[in-house]
Amino acid sequence: MSTGGASFRTRVEPTLSVTTPTATAPPVTPARHRDAARAAGLVAAVLLLAAVAGLSIAVGAKQLSPVEVWHGLVSATSPDHAVVHRMRLPRTLLGLLAGAALGVAGTLMQALTRNPLADPGLLGINAGAAAAVATATALLGVGTVQGWLWFALLGAATVTALVYAVGGGRRATPERLALAGAALNAVLYSYVSAVMLLDAASLDRLRFWTVGSLAGAEFATVRTVAPFIAAGLLVGLAAARPLNALALGDDAARALGARPTLVRAAGIVAVTLLCGAATAACGPIVFVGLLVPHLVRALTGPDLRWLLPASAVLAPVLLLGADVLGRVLGRPGELQVGLVTAVLGGPLFLRLVVRR
Repeated sequence: MSTGGASFRTRVEPTLSVTTPTATAPPVTPARHRDAARAAGLVAAVLLLAAVAGLSIAVGAKQLSPVEVWHGLVSATSPDHAVVHRMRLPRTLLGLLAGAALGVAGTLMQALTRNPLADPGLLGINAGAAAAVATATALLGVGTVQGWLWFALLGAATVTALVYAVGGGRRATPERLALAGAALNAVLYSYVSAVMLLDAASLDRLRFWTVGSLAGAEFATVRTVAPFIAAGLLVGLAAARPLNALALGDDAARALGARPTLVRAAGIVAVTLLCGAATAACGPIVFVGLLVPHLVRALTGPDLRWLLPASAVLAPVLLLGADVLGRVLGRPGELQVGLVTAVLGGPLFLRLVVRR
């Protein structure tokens, strides 16, 4: 028996030693690689945004050295304080807010309509806000951003509902939405032009605003629109996960726990807040909400949990970069940022379309 027991131990003990678990590092999956690359890209985008914001504060009609810019920014006794702190800083802050608003609004609209051409400008939402502001200016004498804001929100919400209704409601298709938005866009901008031509006072107040401009920004303007844009950004970012589910179809979204009607309503509220506030402060700026999601999607993929934050960071890069370029090219005056984004955005978007 002892010999049998010894032979039994000889056979079993090596087997036990081989199967003893050892501490190993978890395998690195492709999904982790993608998330790490996306996170690194988002950090790089934030750094790029900080650099462009600094350039926006440093560059203007009056040439200043970096030391003069710093003193003008932090010292109230500096001779350049009025230029840097009171003019360039609020302009840069407004560009950050408006760019983030337009980029996220465009991304949300493309996700809600499943239309890669969806954009606050092309679907007429910016035009609705502009028409409401022009009406308030001509008929009620409203001439401040604080007064324009509520009319812009009302106009944006009204046109959003009209585009959805004319496009077919629940049976809306991307093509019908695009056609409905293009038609309303043309009608509303014709109305704005007519109001400005018939009313000299409105023309004087709105001539720069209608092409999209960050010039003349004040801290009061930033404080007025910041809560609305912040609320729109929070609602839009919170809807990222259910919007991912909605892309699979309503039935699949319900199976995953999402509520399609509520998700769409939240997306429309976010778009209305973002487009209304940005248009009231800066005027109707085109191509930012259309171009940036396409560029970002090539880097992050279609996942809105990454696409929305990246659009919120890179859209201000485009807007502030266009604003700086307009100041440099237009010296001693400047080119309005809406003109620069249109000139840059058109060829870039055509190139994207041709490549795809």
